[in-house]
Amino acid sequence: MTIKPIRKAVFPVAGLGTRFLPATKAMPKEMLTVVDKPLIQYAVEEALEAGVEQIIFVTGRGKGALEDHFDISYELEATMKARGKSLSLIDGIRQKPGSPVYLRQQEPLGLGHAVWCAREIVGDEPFAVLLPDELMVGTPGFLKQMVTAYEQVGGNVIGALEVPDSETDKYGIITPGARDGRLTEVTGLVEKPAAGTAPSNLMIPGRYILQPEVMRILDNPVKGAGGEIQLTDAMAQLIGRQPFHGCTFDGDRYDCGDKAGYIQANLALALARDDIGATVRGFALQLLGEAN
Repeated sequence: MTIKPIRKAVFPVAGLGTRFLPATKAMPKEMLTVVDKPLIQYAVEEALEAGVEQIIFVTGRGKGALEDHFDISYELEATMKARGKSLSLIDGIRQKPGSPVYLRQQEPLGLGHAVWCAREIVGDEPFAVLLPDELMVGTPGFLKQMVTAYEQVGGNVIGALEVPDSETDKYGIITPGARDGRLTEVTGLVEKPAAGTAPSNLMIPGRYILQPEVMRILDNPVKGAGGEIQLTDAMAQLIGRQPFHGCTFDGDRYDCGDKAGYIQANLALALARDDIGATVRGFALQLLGEAN
């Protein structure tokens, strides 16, 4: 079995971010910062760490700030140089000419449709998909963990994470087969199962390594949960035809598409910082003391 490397990653970033209005009225939700770095940058850095060479953004209207973030800023760089300041903080987000690629999802038809929009760039290669709303903090990063697993088993490898049974109706859920450490054979997938009907408590936290055949399935989509074209439904058709595994994340997950999860991410990452951690911890303890 030949296992092709994962060179390309798709970032579906066309969403409107309505849960964070009014903050996202004029700013892409992916540009919301956790401490001092936008969500999209965390996800891109995770992909680059895993060996990805080409970044593919599937965008929509009003996402210009996202494109500017990964572009060269001559004025900013010249000003910083003139003031004797290091450029290290912005050098790390530059992309090579030709990468990233920006595509438009002109209608909000679901995650499956957003991924399908990248079909011409992906071509006949396996590829990764990362949802920036899901901030995954681990060493190494989650996609790197998944690539290591993929190099062992090939086929399709999706992220897996245990959640309370009471929350399984919010996510795509894995029907598990044989387990080997952090690898779980996937025998089925269901998108947002009704409460009490989930086949397990293993959800898919926005990370995927997929074979290009999923694009052929998405060529003839069927609307699923919520009336949208679900990536989960397309992936389910690959089960039994190709190897399919879930890789359980070794690290911390923050759902930054949720206001509480976003605040938790800011607090957790701030506390872990050498420069501000002690100050933030002192303030948090003081605030909690006053609340009691």
